[in-house]
Amino acid sequence: MDLKELLDPKKLLSYVRGTQVYKSAFRHGMPENVRNRALVVLSNVFLHLHPSRVRTSGIRLKYTWCMGGLSFFIFLVEVITGLLLMFYYRPTVEYAYVDIIDLGEQVPLGIMRELHRWGAHAMVITVWLHMLRVFMTGSYKPPREFNWVIGVLLLVLTLLLSFTGYLLPWDQLAIWAITVGSNMARATPFLGHEGPGASLLALGGVNLVHSGSDVRFALLGGRFVGAGALLRFYVLHCVAIPFVATILMSIHFWRIRKDGGISGPM
Repeated sequence: MDLKELLDPKKLLSYVRGTQVYKSAFRHGMPENVRNRALVVLSNVFLHLHPSRVRTSGIRLKYTWCMGGLSFFIFLVEVITGLLLMFYYRPTVEYAYVDIIDLGEQVPLGIMRELHRWGAHAMVITVWLHMLRVFMTGSYKPPREFNWVIGVLLLVLTLLLSFTGYLLPWDQLAIWAITVGSNMARATPFLGHEGPGASLLALGGVNLVHSGSDVRFALLGGRFVGAGALLRFYVLHCVAIPFVATILMSIHFWRIRKDGGISGPM
């Protein structure tokens, strides 16, 4: 190409599209017709989880409330702010509370902690409203009942994220709130030493489920909220639960596509 052709945007764009590098990355034309628009979605690693075509009525704000999209957006905000907080927060009894104070008063962009905290509250609200919208519009009915179950599991994981993150500030409110919350685990059927069915798990006269081996003990890493509980809640909050939630969200988005896109009004 000569200098005159390089200065012409149309000829330059046409030249770039004809190069082997462009063709190796993009195996379709510009999204100027129905076929190419579908190929753009199907061949894109970020877009392929979404349906290539959706009902116009099914994406209206008054129908969807945009709660699903907002929930995913807030989850991304939580991931980004959480990663930034991990650079400064140390999950130990000696430093946890001090680090939380420093995050608000000493660390540059300490507002990240408040964004993370209020984002957690907002995510619980948006997920609840999303579930309410799906229920009220009958979007849980066949063939979408499997995705409804995935959504319920994501709701539970959202609540668990809030529960595990509540302990990390390591103040009096956090410690006693988790003490009360974890005490409920003692009543877990078969897995809690005070729960129904625990007495049935006896072998040779020895109860296999007691205060030192039940689900509460596994959750706290001991018999009370201490250093073990702080570390376990930190790992659950920052690694385990987000990992499972990411997998289920991918399945959730994929299933929406397989079920024909967002359900339209009844």
